[in-house]
Amino acid sequence: MFTIKTLNKIFPEGLTALDKEHYTVSSDADSPDGIIVRSADMLSSEFDQKLRAIARAGAGTNNIPCERCACEGIVVFNTPGANANAVKEIVLCALFLASRDIVGGIRWVESLAGNEQAEALVEKEKNRFAGPELAGKTLGVIGLGAIGARVADAAISLGMTVYGYDPFLSVETAWGLNPSIHCAKDLNTIYAKSDYITLHVPQTADTKGMINSQALSSMKQGVSIINIARGGLVNNKDLFAAIESGKVSRYVTDFPDAELIGKKNVICIPHLGASTPESEENCACMAVQELKDFLENGNIRNSVNFPAVRLEKSAPHRISVIYKDLPELQAKISEAITAAGCSITAFAGGTRKGISYALYDVSELPELPAIEGVIRVTNIY
Repeated sequence: MFTIKTLNKIFPEGLTALDKEHYTVSSDADSPDGIIVRSADMLSSEFDQKLRAIARAGAGTNNIPCERCACEGIVVFNTPGANANAVKEIVLCALFLASRDIVGGIRWVESLAGNEQAEALVEKEKNRFAGPELAGKTLGVIGLGAIGARVADAAISLGMTVYGYDPFLSVETAWGLNPSIHCAKDLNTIYAKSDYITLHVPQTADTKGMINSQALSSMKQGVSIINIARGGLVNNKDLFAAIESGKVSRYVTDFPDAELIGKKNVICIPHLGASTPESEENCACMAVQELKDFLENGNIRNSVNFPAVRLEKSAPHRISVIYKDLPELQAKISEAITAAGCSITAFAGGTRKGISYALYDVSELPELPAIEGVIRVTNIY
C-alpha cells in the first residue's frame, strides 16, 4: 500500500488512477511515499525518509528543491507539454493585448456607463486605443519546447515571421519544428529582429533576470515583451526604465507582483496560463502516471533531477539503487548483489548531475551491506 500526499487541489480525474486497493491519497499524510503538488512552496520543506518521489502537476519546478531532493534520493517529476495548449492560447491573447490597447479601451468604455453620448464618444475617441496588426511583424520565441513550438506555429498561421532560440534544443525536437521558424544562433539575433518577444524558459540561476538593461538595450525600439513563463525572468527595475524611454511598448505578464500592478504599459494577467480544466486534467493524469510507474516499477520518465530509466520486467523481483556517480561504485553494487546469492537478469541505469540511478531485475531480493556512496536501495517488488 502506497501513501500519496496532495499539497494542492489536484484535478480529481487524475487521482482516479490511484486505485484504493493499492493507494491511500490524503492532503495530511504524515509519511507519504509520494507527493503530488502544483504551486505549493516546498523550498524549505523537510522530507520524511520514506518519501521517494514528488510529482509536479505542471512544467515549472522552481517551487521544489530539486537538487536537495536528488541528494536525498527523492525523484522529482514534472509534466512537460501537458499544459502546452492552454499556455499557447494565453500567449496569443497576450500578443493581441500587447498590439492594441484593448485593456485600456475596455476600461474607458466602462467609464461611459450611463452616458447618453457614449456611442458618439466611442467613435470620436477610439483611435486612442488603436494599434498595429500582428501579420507581417516578427515574433521572437525564446525556448522552443512544447509550449514555445506551439506558439511559433500559431504565430506563423497569423502571418508573423518567427525567430526561435533554444540552446538546449534536442535533435528530435528540432526535427519536429515548423520549417518556417528561423532558428537563431544567439539571443542577440532575437533581440535585434523581433517586434514581439515571448519567453518560454524555466527560471534557473542562469535565466533569472535575463531580460535586463543589457538585453533590453539590444532590442528594437517599441518592442513588446510577453512573459507567461516565470516572473523572475525579467528585471522589473530595468523594465520600467525601458518603458519610460519608449524602448518597450508593452509588457504582458502572467505573474503580477506589487511592483508591476498599475504600472504604465504593464498588463498583468492573474496567472491564468495553465488554468483550464483541460490543462489541469492533463497535468494531473500525467503526474499520477509518472508517479505510479515509478513507485510500482521503478521506471523514471520526465524527471528534472534524475536520468530517464526504463526496464521491462524480466524477473520475479526488482530493486532500485540511487548512488553517487563515483568510479567503480556500480561494479561494487553489482558484486554485492551477486555475493548475496542473487542472479541479475537485467539492468538499466543512467547518471545525471553526479547522481546515478539503476534498476536491477534479480532472482531473489538481496540483503545488501552498507556501501559508501549509496543513497537509497528500494525493493520495488
